[in-house]
Amino acid sequence: MSKEKYFIDVILPVALPKLYTYGVPDEFSELIRVGQRVIVQFGKHKIYSAIIENIHNNAPADYQPKDILSLLDEKPVVNQKQLDFWKWIAAYYMCTLGEVMNAALPTGLKLSSETKIIINPSFTGDYTDLTEKEFLITEALANRNILSLVEISELLGQRTIHHIIKSLIDKGVVVVHEELVERYKPKLETYIKLSDEAEVEDNLKLWFDKLGKAPKQLELLISYINLSKRYSENKKKVKKTELLKSVNITSAPLNQLIKKGLFEQYTKEVDRLGSNSDIFADGVQPKDAAELNEHQSKAIDEIKNSFETKDVVLLHGITSSGKTELYIQLIKETLDKGKQVLYLLPEIALTTQIIERLKKHFGNKVSVYHSKFSQNERVEVWNNILKNNEIKGRDKSSIILGPRSSIFLPFNNLGLIIVDEEHDSSYKQFNPGPNYQARDAAIYLSQLHSSKVLLGSATPSVESYYNARSGKYGLVEINHRFGDIKLPEIEIVDIQTEHKKHRMKSIFSQQMIDYISIALEKGEQVILFQNRRGFAPMLECQTCGWTPHCQHCDVSLTYHKHINLAKCHYCGYSIETPSKCSACGDVVIKMKGFGTEKIEEELATFFPKANISRMDLDTTRSKHSYHNIISNFEDRKVDILVGTQMITKGLDFDNVSLVGILNADNMINFPDFRAHERSFQLMMQVSGRAGRKNKQGKVLIQTFTPDHVVIQQVVENNFIGMYQNEIIQRRNFKYPPFFRLIQINLKHQKIDYVNGASKLLAKDLRKHFDKRVLGPEFPIISRVKNLFIKNILIKIERDSSLNKAKKLIHQSITQVKTMSDFKSVNIHVDIDPM
Repeated sequence: MSKEKYFIDVILPVALPKLYTYGVPDEFSELIRVGQRVIVQFGKHKIYSAIIENIHNNAPADYQPKDILSLLDEKPVVNQKQLDFWKWIAAYYMCTLGEVMNAALPTGLKLSSETKIIINPSFTGDYTDLTEKEFLITEALANRNILSLVEISELLGQRTIHHIIKSLIDKGVVVVHEELVERYKPKLETYIKLSDEAEVEDNLKLWFDKLGKAPKQLELLISYINLSKRYSENKKKVKKTELLKSVNITSAPLNQLIKKGLFEQYTKEVDRLGSNSDIFADGVQPKDAAELNEHQSKAIDEIKNSFETKDVVLLHGITSSGKTELYIQLIKETLDKGKQVLYLLPEIALTTQIIERLKKHFGNKVSVYHSKFSQNERVEVWNNILKNNEIKGRDKSSIILGPRSSIFLPFNNLGLIIVDEEHDSSYKQFNPGPNYQARDAAIYLSQLHSSKVLLGSATPSVESYYNARSGKYGLVEINHRFGDIKLPEIEIVDIQTEHKKHRMKSIFSQQMIDYISIALEKGEQVILFQNRRGFAPMLECQTCGWTPHCQHCDVSLTYHKHINLAKCHYCGYSIETPSKCSACGDVVIKMKGFGTEKIEEELATFFPKANISRMDLDTTRSKHSYHNIISNFEDRKVDILVGTQMITKGLDFDNVSLVGILNADNMINFPDFRAHERSFQLMMQVSGRAGRKNKQGKVLIQTFTPDHVVIQQVVENNFIGMYQNEIIQRRNFKYPPFFRLIQINLKHQKIDYVNGASKLLAKDLRKHFDKRVLGPEFPIISRVKNLFIKNILIKIERDSSLNKAKKLIHQSITQVKTMSDFKSVNIHVDIDPM
């Protein structure tokens, strides 16, 4: 009797509307599991690693399935809850499972035939553990430096080479080419230990006698005994650097003792993610949670009571009310139940401070996951969580701290998800797809794990606050700052009046200069906020009005003085700063507006003795740049910190007495229905950085419109007033939270194709949605990276079926895409656009 044939449906890392089915050779039939990676051929030449989504015995009726080429994993790297989560993301945000897989999996877990392989920079040249084929590949790389998987396949004369490559990666011989760019090397630490012979107590006594005439070597031995705590219960491993530092000598005497056989040295890979396993060694205990004040105690009780009946609770606590201490209390209680915690943050910059606070309480239970990590580091976090799932009682990676991509990690026992600064637009993924909202996705993820979600913010989003006020979420509010520190005093400067009276000094009002001077004289620090980077947003000819524009996007170029380039912030195109007008030839080119770079330079003129630092996208590109800037400011090595919205989000500094907002108007006047809400949030958040610990701070807002309703709401700290105004506007004009928005985005290099396809699509959509369809319209930036763009917006009532609406939209898009003229038009759907 023939053995029954197995088939698997797999998720490929490409945007396919359906799963693809492959056959399973008998040699793998007993080994396959859902969530493992398999190597498959797709099309004539492409080879990918795919994820097994389903195992069955049903051959596809419409095509002859190929067999898988190889099985990469002994155990699944993706669990069932993740697959269910991926399916929900794909269904809700109208994308493919392949797109979700690409967003979810670290690159280090994905291989394709186009992957490039290089020698690992830390490979020592030890070939003893290599198979014959692994040796051939290593030798070829020594001569060629870089090889594609196709070239390696040809070199070995076989198609199935991925298992060999995986083995070489596991042995530390090779890395994928993407990792070379980041120059990643495993972090190794050298340790010293007594040799097996010297470990015997009688022999060790003899060594003391032998070294009587070598005082430096004897001193090393005595120091080692002390550092290792040899005669105590809590023995400790001794680092080479620590031992040498303890006796303040070179490594020569130590090398002599290693040569004589007293010591041995060995290397150990240190957790590159900072989860130091010895963090609480030598009797040092985790820091107890701080004692909560009466307002915090009341809030924690209300949160727990709300969790009895609600799965989601919104914590609305004003800036510096001590929300993080509440998070720490809830995390501790969750860990005590043996469950995992996901702590989401909108910006990588915030992890720098929060990780230190969490590690004081939880040590190596905390792991961080974000885009500044190399691919190997991300894989390490992934694997740590998988191990945490397998080993009962394992503490490592019980708390994951990170931005939106952290929701895709392989949790299997989540007990709590904290979404800090829940209002922040950074939780929305824009490009590439899927365009998910991490805050909303986290709520669905919590349902899969039967866990709880705590949303925290001093300025909640209108939608979240509406959900809390209407009873969908629990609502807990703290209206007192920790230590009863007063909210900052907010003062408005009318810069239109200041210009008329000739009191402006460059981009600073006289009041701003005076307040900065006073703060610096007192040894206090200053934060200045401007939500534009670069030196000047625009260059303009004073004679004819010509402005240099990007060749690929419909935007003016931003001048960056430190590199003397005019750059496009959309595609990266740049030119040397023009010395004369390209239209009329005049040489009078003037800078319009100002960004963070110009503020930094101007400050140096007015305050030459002050230490000034800048935090924006241009200064935080390297891996440790956030940490360095924030640490320097915390350590008071920096007097004035200039930044974009990165500095507004939950950072906690002790010595900031003044916050300056240099131009409030460019936020308020942005043409978007959320502009007033976001302006209020940004200004309130950055204002909250002033006077957080010792005394009341001051906030100075420069504006051309001092009587604007949003400016006045900020002065009064009137969140409820802002919320009520927004709710009226949203209800009247059919915006969230009363209506759902779906935006359809069409792109093509030829404007006629975009116009034709968008007009036809809008016409077909109106058959189903009538007046709910707005557009098609060109957005403010109508061309990006040589692609013309048109948008169609659909407003759908909250009580209407979203699934039915998405089905109708999909049908209309499919109909347009079947037309030969419009097959090449890129049509993308964004559910709940920001």
